[in-house]
Amino acid sequence: MSCVIGITGGIGSGKSAVTQRLEAHGITVVDADFVARQVVEPGRPALKAISAHFGAEILHPDGSLDRAALRKIVFENPTEREWLESITHPAIRDEIGRQIANATSPYVVLSSPLLLEAGQSDFADYVVVVDVPEAVQIMRTRARDNNDEALVRKIMAAQLPRDERIARGDEVINNEGSLEDLHQRVDALHQRLLARSQQR
Repeated sequence: MSCVIGITGGIGSGKSAVTQRLEAHGITVVDADFVARQVVEPGRPALKAISAHFGAEILHPDGSLDRAALRKIVFENPTEREWLESITHPAIRDEIGRQIANATSPYVVLSSPLLLEAGQSDFADYVVVVDVPEAVQIMRTRARDNNDEALVRKIMAAQLPRDERIARGDEVINNEGSLEDLHQRVDALHQRLLARSQQR
């Protein structure tokens, strides 16, 4: 099996820009956010359980999950968030494991905003944290998602504190600068990860 590199960071830190650059180098990226959407697609057991619990108001007319409606409920009610995670996290872990096992690139990336919080770091041989100051996280997330600052801060509060996330990473990539700066850092990271996977 390929060496597994976990990539994480707070909301708005730029994980996607890092993983897209690694994909351009031919590396398989297993994206936990994408997996989280897959496991709640119509017909999947997780969606049936979620709609039975929360009711039809969290479904679109076509039967797919209304993620915005569900997010509003669970971010305002920690008990409901815990219930939701008890359903989705095991399904997500199973699917992540399957996709990692099927990867054929020299190393495989597991990209997850909750890599450290949800125990997904168990999959990873090495953890890279993409980091920016909290003010930059808020600014970028508001610009990207058109959310108000209060909601962004709630999402950030549900993630590990920045200092703890940095302390638990094996390596930190600073993403305060331009996209060109980031690409140079990621290209250098890719070479180090290739060397690491060959040693393995």
